[in-house]
Amino acid sequence: MATLETSHPTLRDLTSRLDPDGKIDAVAEILSETNEMLEDMVWKEGNLETGHKGTIRTGLPEPTWRKIYGGVQPTKSTTAQITDTCGMLEAYAEVDKALADLNGNTSAFRLSEDRAHVEGMSQAMASTVLYGDESVNPERFTGFASRFSDKTAQNGDNIVLSSGSSPDNADNASIYLVVWGDNVHGIYPKGSKAGLQMSDKGEVTIENIDGNGGRMEAYRSHYRWDGGLHVKDWRYVVRIQYNDEDLTKDVSAGPDLIDLMTIACDIPPNLAGRPAFYMNRRAKSFLRRQMVNKVKNSTLAMDEVAGKRVMTFDGVPCRRTDALLRTETGVTV
Repeated sequence: MATLETSHPTLRDLTSRLDPDGKIDAVAEILSETNEMLEDMVWKEGNLETGHKGTIRTGLPEPTWRKIYGGVQPTKSTTAQITDTCGMLEAYAEVDKALADLNGNTSAFRLSEDRAHVEGMSQAMASTVLYGDESVNPERFTGFASRFSDKTAQNGDNIVLSSGSSPDNADNASIYLVVWGDNVHGIYPKGSKAGLQMSDKGEVTIENIDGNGGRMEAYRSHYRWDGGLHVKDWRYVVRIQYNDEDLTKDVSAGPDLIDLMTIACDIPPNLAGRPAFYMNRRAKSFLRRQMVNKVKNSTLAMDEVAGKRVMTFDGVPCRRTDALLRTETGVTV
């Protein structure tokens, strides 16, 4: 059974070591509550100030069947280097000091505003991990969908398409199997801190608050998250694309999620690391309903992972990720 290893550092692991006052760790807890992908995602410090450069093996040395008195030519493997960049995600929260102080609990009022900004940062990061494309938005980083978008590409075998998925459809959706670890992980710039950084700027004067030169006393918080995605070995990511509108609970027609996910489990070389399936809320609901209607001895179960009860498929956690769209562009075939 595949399990989530604890040897690979998650965002919570890394941020808990930063500040003794616990503020950063508290932010990590909030992120985990709002997006399960960020809870699983392994993060590592990049070897570049702007990202990470990794080396992949592109060819193996070819041995020789030697005969007596025959020679053997020396051979070598071939490698290539890939560079993944990080993006800078930032936000400011500003609240009127008079309003924040009105109820006598300024900290609680500011925390409520902080949670909204943390949620926005979380959604933006998760969306970019999935759909970021540097060729379209160079200030961001490239996510999974852009890397696994062409069935005829080298990594095309790691794209599983249901019969209803088509580039012409407007209601495509995806499920991802990701084996987080040394081969697939988040990155943060060399010499920087991992995860979301929150800085309390305290009381500030905001100039021209009303557009007519007026000023206002306010409390300000600054949020920053420098991060990216490094896929050293694409074999450890599988994308399943299906037609969302065709989903049925009894698989009498439309995508058979059980079959598609079973195929996906057999594609990576192994599941050593932190494997997990990521799907939107609708797909997760239909998966459970298909299990009930299709088989009695189900591969769907509730297991304990990192101290929590989570739904698993063949031992791999199934994680809800609302950033996954139901209106994706179809994979090129």
